Amino acid sequence: MDTDALPDLRRGGEPKFHLKAETEQIIGFAITISNEIGHGLNEKIYENALTILFRLNGVPYDQQRRFPVLFRGFEVGEFIPDLIAFNTVIVDTKVIERINDHERGQMLNYLRITKLRVGLLLNFKNARLDFERVVL
Repeated sequence: MDTDALPDLRRGGEPKFHLKAETEQIIGFAITISNEIGHGLNEKIYENALTILFRLNGVPYDQQRRFPVLFRGFEVGEFIPDLIAFNTVIVDTKVIERINDHERGQMLNYLRITKLRVGLLLNFKNARLDFERVVL
């Protein structure tokens, strides 16, 4: 459950979404790309198209940034997310039948490794963009 959607009673009970404006902008970019390029192509195409919109709109981003994966203080490998936008949001492009618990679980692991709080799963498989916001 996205606990950011729960009322924050310290602020009068209004729902609070962490990085709401940023994630909405990224989703808007993804919808634009889906409408212009179409659906069902290779994931890398959508990832690269997002980087173009990020650049054109002055959104800071990293593509394929490396993060060490640690086990008991020892590096056992590395994780390389597709994109990190605004230095705060992991963006994972997908072309799969539907987003399920496997992808949600992966994103939670990605967030733990990177020490970020918010991830977006963007699924370009179908004509209508499917997306989910995952919060650690």
